[in-house]
Parts: sequence; structure tokens; C-alpha cells
Amino acid sequence: MSNVTPEQLAEAQKITEIVCVQNFYNVAHREDDSFFDGLAGQGIAYVPFFPLGGFTPLQSSALDAAAASVQATPMQVAVAWLLQRSPNILLIPGTSSVAHLRENLKAATLQLPSEILTKLDSIGSGRSGDGEKTSSVAIAT
Repeated sequence: MSNVTPEQLAEAQKITEIVCVQNFYNVAHREDDSFFDGLAGQGIAYVPFFPLGGFTPLQSSALDAAAASVQATPMQVAVAWLLQRSPNILLIPGTSSVAHLRENLKAATLQLPSEILTKLDSIGSGRSGDGEKTSSVAIAT
């Protein structure tokens, strides 16, 4: 199923088994967080579409800072965050060259430290890494 709500999923599950949901989701756009967690609990795969785009300048600067702190590219950090988010995620990042494919593959082995995960989590939640409501996010390197 693609671009669905929890209510639509529940309705579809009355008709047939659902094995995968594909919705807009990435480190900055996380409206599906609780839905995503519920899917994981049911063993349903989740494929985020637009996993590497739609970032505001502020969100991009936070990704840049996180990337610099782990010697990676911002997109590698965004991919690593998604892969570390949950075991039910199926990520299909696009690639336009062999070099880009290699960059994506390196992201799969990038383990983000917990403090970076906390800061990145705040990009989509509107909260700072310490839990305070904020309109800006900074990541110290």
C-alpha cells in the first residue's frame, strides 16, 4: 500500500494481508513515526519514499554538521539514520552513478552515535536534542 493512513491500513487488513506500506518519510518528515512503529510491531515492512529530500535550509545545516562529525556526506547520514530507525525499513535510495552507489553502500555500514541520533531525531520533531521545544536545531561537532 502506498500513501496510506493507519485507518486505511486497518480497513485493508480486513480484506487481505498487508506486507508493506510506502509513505513519505525521512529524518526531517516524520509525521508517520507512531504509524511506522505500529507497522514494525505487526511485522509489516515500511518503504519510505523521498527518503533523501525535502529538507529546509535549517534541517540541511543540521545534517551537514552531523555528517562532518562522523566524516560522511549528509546523504550518507540521512540513509544511515533511516537504516538505524527500525529493522522493518526497506530503503530504495536512487543512484545515478557508480560513485553514488558506492556512497550509498558506505552509508549502510555507518553507525551513528547515540548523541547524533538524538540531534537528528530533533530535526523532525521540532525539539532540540535535550527535549526542549525549538525553532532551530544545532549539532555541535
